[in-house]
Amino acid sequence: MIRLDGINRAFKVGSETVHALRDVNLEAEAGAYLSIMGPSGSGKSTLLNILGLLDRPDSGNYLLESTDTTTLSEVQRTIARRERIGFVFQAFHLVPRLTAAQNVELPMTLAGIEPEHRKVRVAEALENLGLSDRADHRPDQLSGGERQRVAIARATIMRPAILLADEPTGNLDKASSEDVIKTLESLNQTGITLLVVTHDPEIGERARRRIHMVDGAIVVDHSR
Repeated sequence: MIRLDGINRAFKVGSETVHALRDVNLEAEAGAYLSIMGPSGSGKSTLLNILGLLDRPDSGNYLLESTDTTTLSEVQRTIARRERIGFVFQAFHLVPRLTAAQNVELPMTLAGIEPEHRKVRVAEALENLGLSDRADHRPDQLSGGERQRVAIARATIMRPAILLADEPTGNLDKASSEDVIKTLESLNQTGITLLVVTHDPEIGERARRRIHMVDGAIVVDHSR
């Protein structure tokens, strides 16, 4: 499903070169559940951006479902990202003027899916996440937990193979955090590969496989 071989990524910060990723090797089978932990600046978000095809490595290879993504054009990367990868972020990134249903529907609209198919899938997604009665509410009319569940519905409406969650509980209280992480785990149980970047050790320990990064390198890779 996912294979990284010798991934390196560096950035120029003024006159300095910051090595965000250093010779990273990682394999994960379909349906895996991984947490990625480490201090700020350890390379977690850069790794997630590489996995999500939002950034390219300086060297190394990234195979996604046996396709070497480092050889893809930008158009091909955009298609792969849209069809195979879902993203959940700490800040939700919902469109403020759209309702919950319209936010969930947006990826399908951009993909050119017919309206009648969109409506059915949106209704199903909102029902599965307990949000049917919130479909016509805008983000400012929803709680933090509800907004994150809308974001999860939007991230999975295209039925991706991989779900990447970057601090998905970072803006939530403990009860909402528990609700959101259980929602992500239930999606993983349907076969979606789940990778969660988190600073919260309780969230990280829930994953079947736990990766710890320091200074751009994987220093611990532990399975239970």
